[in-house]
Amino acid sequence: MYDVGGSGDWLFTVAPIFIGIIFVIIFIVIIVNLFSGLSQWKKNEESPRLSLPAIVKIKRTNVTRNSHLHEHNNNVHSHGSSTTYFTTFEFKSGDRSEFRISGKEFGVLAEGDIGTLTFQGTRYIDFIRKN
Repeated sequence: MYDVGGSGDWLFTVAPIFIGIIFVIIFIVIIVNLFSGLSQWKKNEESPRLSLPAIVKIKRTNVTRNSHLHEHNNNVHSHGSSTTYFTTFEFKSGDRSEFRISGKEFGVLAEGDIGTLTFQGTRYIDFIRKN
């Protein structure tokens, strides 16, 4: 007879430990991101709301592509994407700040627009174009 128990026992010992370590790492990453987000939100809330003259300098997007496998009749892959919009504003002092903005705001703004930027910490609130 073969000794089945001796050669593969390490797998049943190591695999649960490995899976546990991965679970703990994922849990820690989620908690750190949660606290980081809450910390940034708190800093923004405590920051003064400023309205300053500014120029729209740079517009950029960040597109994240996703691929999903849907099991419907056949194994059909569907592809999706999400786009994040950013705009960099320059102040009279020459300092620049980049803000995440909505797609609607992104479409309305043009590089070179001059106006008044309202923000609170890292939070974009509004940009009113000067006529």
